[in-house]
Amino acid sequence: MFEYTIRRLLLMIPTFLGTTLLVFTILQIAPDGPFERAVKQLKAGQAGGGEGGSSVGGGNSSSKSNELTPELLEEMRRQYGLDKPILVRYLIWLGVYPKEINTKTLAFGEEFRETIQSIEINQFKEFLLQRYVKVEENNGEITIIETGAGLEFELPSLEKLQSNYDIDDNKKELIEFYRTHYEELPNKSKYIKTWYHSNWEIKEINEEKQEVVITKKANKGIINGFLGYSEMRGKNVSTLIGERLYISVIFGLSGFLLSYLVCIPLGIAKAIRHGSRFDILSSAVVFIGYSIPGYALGVLLLSIWGGDLFPLYGWRSATDIWNNLTFFEKIADQIWHAFLPVLCYVVGSFATLTVLMKNALMENLSQDYVRTAFAKGLSEKRVIFYHAVRNSLIPLATGIGSLIGLFLAGSYLIEMVFGIDGIGMLGLQALLDRDYNIIMGNLVISIIIVLIGNLISDLTYAMIDPRIRFK
Repeated sequence: MFEYTIRRLLLMIPTFLGTTLLVFTILQIAPDGPFERAVKQLKAGQAGGGEGGSSVGGGNSSSKSNELTPELLEEMRRQYGLDKPILVRYLIWLGVYPKEINTKTLAFGEEFRETIQSIEINQFKEFLLQRYVKVEENNGEITIIETGAGLEFELPSLEKLQSNYDIDDNKKELIEFYRTHYEELPNKSKYIKTWYHSNWEIKEINEEKQEVVITKKANKGIINGFLGYSEMRGKNVSTLIGERLYISVIFGLSGFLLSYLVCIPLGIAKAIRHGSRFDILSSAVVFIGYSIPGYALGVLLLSIWGGDLFPLYGWRSATDIWNNLTFFEKIADQIWHAFLPVLCYVVGSFATLTVLMKNALMENLSQDYVRTAFAKGLSEKRVIFYHAVRNSLIPLATGIGSLIGLFLAGSYLIEMVFGIDGIGMLGLQALLDRDYNIIMGNLVISIIIVLIGNLISDLTYAMIDPRIRFK
């Protein structure tokens, strides 16, 4: 079993690479991507006389600075990584190929300060750990000289202090006194935690202008835990997904567990009482529910019970209300908000699991080993629940992986109906905005969930059926 688990884990690597490469290639060649949108925005700004135009390629938003020249287009292509082949872009996204994270143009002999780390000593003092980088020419040879890191003292403004530490008017005089009579800087070595080479390289030399373009590269990708950066939202993709993933996990796991906890006993009851009134009525209810899409059922439930019995919006109460609740009140509030969405999550797989359990149990009850067990004098409960039910769970175990992926990936339609800002809603917004980094980040999470779910499915299969031994 251990060897099989290791092989399955290793098999996940080519599966992950193949899937992500395929989706990455499709996104890169798809029309109306981020680069095309940026160009359209720039053209629209020029058509409007430069007002409200994009500032891509520089900090000045004037029509002159944003003139769509070949040089600007080439710079924009470089910023979006389109100056490299798709395979290289994919390797950069993975983190196995170095990516340019900063580029500077310096005249010979010019230097600049690179901020490496910001260190907060206390609520009033902040230090910037900086390195000085200089380009020099010695006997026709261009070299980059990096000096040691230095600490620069920076006292936050009164407004910053007041916003961060809730300082009232009575303390302003004390702060001003502190600003003018602060203590000597402490020992620098106590606060320098890291020291690493900044990896600046010479990219281009312009002899005529006496300028050098230097660049700093770093391996920054999936293997480093970096899912990319969303320019539209101004946050790392991992942060955006992390803020929403646990919401989808709450609803997904609740729906997953509820599906199996209800469908298995219901399927057993329907198999034992096959053809009875209970079987017919429950089948009618199950298939009626199955025929209604989850999001449509959500709209129906909100129109009937929303506002009176259950909330209309959100996955929990507002923050100011939530923070004042006790532990048990928070649990009750969470259940109150989650009841209808989880019900909509479950309805899609409810009929499938119930019928699958019923048919599997009925098939096993007709097998010779069941008749043999009855012939030996075993009780009906022991024969059904110890022998037949156990073998009937095998078909359900094989679908655990796909169901886990389906539930945890989130349903953007259900989340949209109930106003849940989960990972499904994030993926929908990313598709509409052509935010490819978020799309790929969601894909990574979904693939990992499905692959781990399939492994759990195989292991569960072996636990249910002792005859199965993976080698």
